[in-house]
Amino acid sequence: MDRYLFPTVLMAALVGFALAWAFPSTPWLLESAALFKNLFLSVLKMIVAPLVFFSVLSGILRLDAAKQLRRIGTLTVVYYVVTTAFAIALGLTVVFVFHPWTSAPPLGAIETASTNATLISASDNAFSDLVGNLLAQMFVNPFAALTNLNILGIVTNSIVLGLALLIVLPSDSTVKTSIHEITGGIYKLASWAVWMVPLGIVGIVYEMTTNANSTLIGQLAAFSGVVIATTILHMAIILPSIGWFAGRTHPFVLAKKAFRPVVVALSSSSSAATLPVSFQAANDLGVSSTTSSFVLPLGATINMDGTALFEGIAAIFLAYLFGLDLSTMATVTVFIVAMLASIGAPGIPSGSMAGMQMVLLAVGIPLEGILILLLVERPLDTIRTAANVLGDLVGCVVIDRHADLT
Repeated sequence: MDRYLFPTVLMAALVGFALAWAFPSTPWLLESAALFKNLFLSVLKMIVAPLVFFSVLSGILRLDAAKQLRRIGTLTVVYYVVTTAFAIALGLTVVFVFHPWTSAPPLGAIETASTNATLISASDNAFSDLVGNLLAQMFVNPFAALTNLNILGIVTNSIVLGLALLIVLPSDSTVKTSIHEITGGIYKLASWAVWMVPLGIVGIVYEMTTNANSTLIGQLAAFSGVVIATTILHMAIILPSIGWFAGRTHPFVLAKKAFRPVVVALSSSSSAATLPVSFQAANDLGVSSTTSSFVLPLGATINMDGTALFEGIAAIFLAYLFGLDLSTMATVTVFIVAMLASIGAPGIPSGSMAGMQMVLLAVGIPLEGILILLLVERPLDTIRTAANVLGDLVGCVVIDRHADLT
């Protein structure tokens, strides 16, 4: 289904537009559209809690090799955390400066919206209240977090449990294997939910077009432009600079050696599928097989710079579309959850959509936003996958250089 998702979504969108043009505001069509949309959203809500919990838990348990490789493992984790945090910070900074979609009114407030809408609430809480509210959401009973879809609570519980299991379980524990297998099963369940996407797209496009929100296409184009430009900035400036200063590899050398895996990533939209080519590129860059055999597979699982950047920008974009003002606390929440969501994103086409649900739920953005993003998600998925793959290769260079110093 993955390779047919984008054309199917495009066809569904065209069907929605055609129905809205031919039969505008038809009661039975409006009811059917609402039914299709709500059916898709109900399926998402059904799987999101176990999906978030097990994907993050499985990602944490994959760090077990870090205990065995020590120096390389520590450097790898530090590199992944720092570059992912930098990517999401870059995305949030750019989107607060450049947000061309605000030239059109939000979807939820067409009659009263201003073209100069404020993206951050002016009445933010004090810093102590902000921290207190975050902690109150994070440290809650795990069953209550799962029941109430408290994403910060679910993520916190999965991280704490994952770290505890990482410490006490042996490397060949069947518990770890079982958790990875359960996670794989939940990913399969999520892939079945993808079959509901065309129905959801037809429903939401018909509703939006009937309600005279035709400006959505222009807003999506503006959003896509910001995502592409920021991702290219990260790939062309930030990552090569890290490779040059921290890994002693000239940007032109990096560009030449990384060209093939980046092209494969663009064509496959899969970090995992690019691994064979990435291994060869790492070898051409002079990285030892010990380093690349650890860093690249782990990176395909938890190092998602492009994904984190996309999710941060998408959250701000969707908040505006639905007429929501994001306070400082909500922005910090987007930063934290986007980082954590990128860790659990599978290295497959459209894998970041699972993490996107985490971000939306964490700050109260309606899940209808997933359907809106799916209209442009697949083309954007190619470029952020390329960023993920390039980030893994730069990590190989940096980690290998510093591991050699010991």
